[in-house]
Amino acid sequence: MNRIVVLLLLITAQGCAQNHGLLEPLGKFPKQLKEVSGIEIADKSSFWVIEDSGNKDEICKVDRSGKIKQTLKIDHAKNMDWEDLTIDVEGNLYIGDFGNNANEREDLVIYKISKSQLDKKEPNAKKIKISYPQQKDFPPKKDSLYYDTEGMLHWDGHLYIFTKNRTRPYSGKTLIYRVPDKEGEYKAELLSSLFLCEDQNRCSVTSADLSPDGKTIALLTYGQLILLRDFQLPDFSKVTTEIIDLQCTTQIESVVFTDNNTVIIADEQNNFGGRKLYQFTLD
Repeated sequence: MNRIVVLLLLITAQGCAQNHGLLEPLGKFPKQLKEVSGIEIADKSSFWVIEDSGNKDEICKVDRSGKIKQTLKIDHAKNMDWEDLTIDVEGNLYIGDFGNNANEREDLVIYKISKSQLDKKEPNAKKIKISYPQQKDFPPKKDSLYYDTEGMLHWDGHLYIFTKNRTRPYSGKTLIYRVPDKEGEYKAELLSSLFLCEDQNRCSVTSADLSPDGKTIALLTYGQLILLRDFQLPDFSKVTTEIIDLQCTTQIESVVFTDNNTVIIADEQNNFGGRKLYQFTLD
């Protein structure tokens, strides 16, 4: 085996490499949490996490090392493809069941779990059913595959949704929608579209969160963290972007702010490693 091959294998084996100290490993999830797709703060020392399609209708509370502290089955909810978590200032939790790889689903829903329900063994979920008015066909043509979704945040009575672009040829855009945070059935309001970059393997949104001060949105993609600033929700007309290369080859799927300058990131297990929790400090 020549030196070049050995070097490539070492680079690959690092997974989320510690180049320039970008990602600080905190711990590793147990084997039953191989596909963590969303994360949100539960309390000062723990997080809620979910897994995506093919997994149970459960949320798990984990500590900062990734160890499971509690598991709750969600009543009146089905994990078709759970892809992100968010929380409001009152402590109500929202599960985005809007994963839609083929852009053919017509049953998209966000489950709302009230704070009081989180004290029960099987919390009851209320349904916020959503549809995208701009989608006319299921699935649409290849150049209109905008309606998979993996990113969501909460602000001032609304859930903001950032779609995952699967267009061919790749347009590099995410569509930004919002819906009320109340139980019901809604046509999502299209607020804007935002160009992220031209590389589908690097710029498709896998998670989203809003900083506590409301000034920064973090969009997670495969290997990158894209920070949005200079917006005034729901207006994105003056938004600016900063792209941070996380030097990561694992499938990072989840992001949450713990303060205005710190995010926690989680990845799924793949051939390059993963199934871990990381901390990243913004400049």
